[in-house]
Amino acid sequence: MASQMMSEALQQYIHAMGVTLKLASIGIALALIIGLISSFVIYFKLPIFRQIASAYTEISRNTPLLIQLFFLYYGLPRIGIQLEKETVGIIGLAFLGGGYMSEAFRGGIESVARIQVESGRALGLTRVQLARFIIFPQGFANSVPAVGANALFLLKETSVFSAIAIMDLTNVTRDLIGMYYLTREYLLMLVISYAVILIPLSLIISYIERRVRHGIFGS
Repeated sequence: MASQMMSEALQQYIHAMGVTLKLASIGIALALIIGLISSFVIYFKLPIFRQIASAYTEISRNTPLLIQLFFLYYGLPRIGIQLEKETVGIIGLAFLGGGYMSEAFRGGIESVARIQVESGRALGLTRVQLARFIIFPQGFANSVPAVGANALFLLKETSVFSAIAIMDLTNVTRDLIGMYYLTREYLLMLVISYAVILIPLSLIISYIERRVRHGIFGS
């Protein structure tokens, strides 16, 4: 009986995996863009924008995603701003992830040898050229491990999307348990579903880290 119910629920889990991956992919991509911009603003100490980027990084990293989602989904309608729940999920993930990605990129950028930056300036390179040819290539390579860890973290954070009724893996599992009371069985399917997503991604990130390390150190 239990195995039959699990088999019947398989299609729901596959659909929920698709929803989770779609929202996570968009949110992480936006987080990478936000983090990259923020890290360069802080690194180059741009007036005003640096303070804004630093404040954003602190706020995003020190507030739970769940609270951010509640604010966007339940708070904004109070002032006339109504967002779709999937849009809220993406914005929340991008807002949270941008702060973490910013710190990851900043750490990688600051690890670039100062003498290389000074040499570029001595050659007359502009800030944009310094970023493009010296800072970004090496800084990005150095930040790959932290960026990869953040991507895995953000993907796992999608589990709180169920709080605003997005039909992700966690919400589907909760609904099925509520209807059929097969707690262990559906929780097992939840664990397997996340493993199917996270293990290949983790292996891909590890492969990229090895390739980057080989490119930097030649071993």
